[in-house]
Amino acid sequence: MMEFIAQNMAPIMFASLIIFLLIGYPVAFSLAANGLMFFFIGVLLSPYSGGSINLAWPLLHALPDNFYGSRVMSNDTLLAIPFFTFMGIVLERSGMAEDLLDTIGQLFGPIRGGLAYAVIFVGALLAATTGVVAASVIAMGLISLPIMLRYGYDRRLAAGVIAASGTLAQIIPPSLVLIVLADQLGRSVGDMYAGALIPGMVLTGLYALYVLIVSIFRPKMVPALPLEARTLGHGVLSLLVALVVAVAISYAAYRYLAPAHGDNADILGATVGVLFIYIVAIADKRLNFNMMSRLAQQVVIVLIPPLALIFLVLGTIFLGIATPTEGGAMGSVGALIMAAAKGRLSLDVIKQALTSTTRLSSFVLFILIGARVFSLTFYGVNGHIWVEHLLISLPGGEVGFLIGVNILVFFLAFFLDFFELAFIIVPLLAPAADKLGIDLIWFGVLLGVNMQTSFMHPPFGFALFYLRSVAARVPYLDRLTGKKIAPVTTGQIYWGAVPFVLIQVVMIGLTIAFPQMVMRYKGTVIDPGTIDYKVPEVPGLSPLGTPPAGGTAPANGGSAPAAPGAPDLSQPPSFGDAPPAKPAAPAPDLSQPPSFN
Repeated sequence: MMEFIAQNMAPIMFASLIIFLLIGYPVAFSLAANGLMFFFIGVLLSPYSGGSINLAWPLLHALPDNFYGSRVMSNDTLLAIPFFTFMGIVLERSGMAEDLLDTIGQLFGPIRGGLAYAVIFVGALLAATTGVVAASVIAMGLISLPIMLRYGYDRRLAAGVIAASGTLAQIIPPSLVLIVLADQLGRSVGDMYAGALIPGMVLTGLYALYVLIVSIFRPKMVPALPLEARTLGHGVLSLLVALVVAVAISYAAYRYLAPAHGDNADILGATVGVLFIYIVAIADKRLNFNMMSRLAQQVVIVLIPPLALIFLVLGTIFLGIATPTEGGAMGSVGALIMAAAKGRLSLDVIKQALTSTTRLSSFVLFILIGARVFSLTFYGVNGHIWVEHLLISLPGGEVGFLIGVNILVFFLAFFLDFFELAFIIVPLLAPAADKLGIDLIWFGVLLGVNMQTSFMHPPFGFALFYLRSVAARVPYLDRLTGKKIAPVTTGQIYWGAVPFVLIQVVMIGLTIAFPQMVMRYKGTVIDPGTIDYKVPEVPGLSPLGTPPAGGTAPANGGSAPAAPGAPDLSQPPSFGDAPPAKPAAPAPDLSQPPSFN
């Protein structure tokens, strides 16, 4: 019995951890307690293991180095988490989400499903600026849900589209889960961001496609805004003219700057065009020139600041100007400036942002410390080898491995959130993926899309909990129409999330089937077979191993006659007139002792 337990310590330890988590014990303490408990058991059972347990009491001395080394306390990559969290909370408090939802809702309002499109578009923008699911879902739930209910949207669809759009913050950079995945996989955060950008945009498009299909086949579920609700009036043509002008100025600036700035001219040109149209919109609104419609003014003034912040954060990271940590710091400063410009920056806002940032950062740190204790023991009982053999032996090779792992992560996401999955499961999966030759950035993006479902399905879908906390629980009177609005039930929120969970599963399949969406992070790959090597010819010298042109090789190893005009390489080079020869020194007389006078 002792031999059986000792030789199967790894699966017993993993099963024990799952039981602790299902009971509801805190994750960080579950990890640490399992690690220490099985370390004690492993040391005692080591003589019965036949060499499969490599634990001894002195190994505990490695824990302080794990805590204070590059994996936890000295990990510069994890510094990006508090920066992006602080940036997201400040932006949420600044009222940016409210302005975006109101403006984009007016822009898309005349078409069926317009409010749903606005929520999806704003969700993607908030994801690219805040990176925090809670902030996005709560803001859109407070602002958009009452408006969608007011104008007759289906409750399940309204709840589902808000929850799903909020979870885009998990896959669209600067996502916190991508930072953690890059750290656990040992890859660059910038590469992870570049790899996740296209899948995030494709997923956003799939959400919009679902709304389009519903608007075609069930138009009553997604009505257009009535005419009296379009407070900004018409003006799409004016907006299109403004965009054309901005593009023309950007192109002219690019042509002007290209000779001096080279590859950076396109970015600088676009910056000039955007700044021009932004200044014109502000001047038109303040001075009443009436060159642009109210709708065009509002769209330009509201959209450009968050887009500029996205470029400040992601653009500098993708261009290699800043690291993700530095990009997060610049984003935090930009968020403070935007909040101050709106008159929403106060000491209370900063305190709330710092409190939430400290809470989330401490949560991540404690889970990471617990994970280091668990992994020390798990590796000591050869658990990583057990997991690697288990996964590599799956049928289907690389594709079978990816399908099996994603099914496992999908079902674990019913009970664990993305931080717990990233710190517990990913370190066990990464070695097997690497051994199979799977690109770890592609693997990380796949897991990121999969972990996104952990926010959307019961019983622990946090996006559903966030929406439940702000959705009406009892009937209420609408402040604008005076009508009595029925509450949103928990069942409606859960059922509304189901189609979007299925869309996320489809996105996992698309990412597996089309890895090029992620592999673009590598840039243009050059085929070595297409490279043409040319050796420059030197006048007067023949290629190595061949006779001089027009001559034959000398017989018997003799010297070849010099070609007319060719330099004589048997003599040292001459650099002008030769200096006069010095007289030879007399030979010393070695028969006499040396003299030092």
